[in-house]
Amino acid sequence: MLQVHPLPAFEDNYIWLLQRPGERACAVVDPGDEDPVIERLEREGLSLAAILVTHRHWDHTGGISALKERWPDAVVAGPAHEPVSALDRRLADGDQLAIPELELDLTVMEVPGHTEGHLAYLGEGLLFCGDTLFACGCGRVFSGTFEQLSDSLRRIAALPPETLVYCAHEYTLDNIGFAKWVEPGNQALLARERQEQEKRERGEPTVPSILALELETNPFLRTGEPAVIAAAERWAGRPLEGHREVFRALREWKDRDYD
Repeated sequence: MLQVHPLPAFEDNYIWLLQRPGERACAVVDPGDEDPVIERLEREGLSLAAILVTHRHWDHTGGISALKERWPDAVVAGPAHEPVSALDRRLADGDQLAIPELELDLTVMEVPGHTEGHLAYLGEGLLFCGDTLFACGCGRVFSGTFEQLSDSLRRIAALPPETLVYCAHEYTLDNIGFAKWVEPGNQALLARERQEQEKRERGEPTVPSILALELETNPFLRTGEPAVIAAAERWAGRPLEGHREVFRALREWKDRDYD
C-alpha cells in the first residue's frame, strides 16, 4: 500500500512524500523547499526517484534544483504548458506517469484556473491537486481564468467520492470560516469545523480530506446547491446563470471581503 506523509514547509505548505513500506525509493510532490525533503530522506535512508510538480509557483518548485543535485537520477515531471525549469517529463491531460521504483501509475489531469496549465495526479484513489482544490476551499485565480477553475473543480467533483484529496496548504479552518458565510446552516460544515479544530489542537494536519466531505461542505464544489446559489446572488446583487457564474461570484466574494 502506498504511504503518503506530509512534510511541512514555509508557514502552511505541505510537500507530499510517497513511499512503499520497507522500500528505499520515494517520490515527492511540489517541493517548494528542499530542506524538509533532504532532512527526511537522509534520516530514513531513502532515495528520491521522482519529483512531481503541479504548477509553476515558487512555493511548489523552489527546491527542485537542490534535490536534483542531490539525487541526479530523480525524474522531474510537471506541466507541459507552464514555464517550469528542469522538467525531464512535460505532461498534459490524459498522460500516464509511471514511477516503477514505487510500482505506481498515475493519471495526469489538467486542472487549470489557479494557473494556466495546473496539473493534478490521480492514482490508487489518491488525488494530488496542488492549489486547485483546497480542503473546504479552492485556489485563487492567477494566470488562469475563473471559467477554467470552475470547470476544473467540476471535473474533480465527478471523481469517486471516496477519493482522498491531497492539497498543498493548511488552509482548512480559514476556508471553513468563509464557507460558513455562504452556508451558515450547513450542519455537515459545522460538524467539520469541530473535527478540524480538534485535529489542529492535537498538532495534526487537516489534510488529506475525502471528496465526499468536500461535496457536503465546500461551497466551491456546491455551485448547484440552492442555498449556495442564493448566497452568491445576494452578494452579487443579481441573478446568476450556471455553475461558472456562481463560482465566480463566490471566488470574488472571498477575494474581496474575506481574505
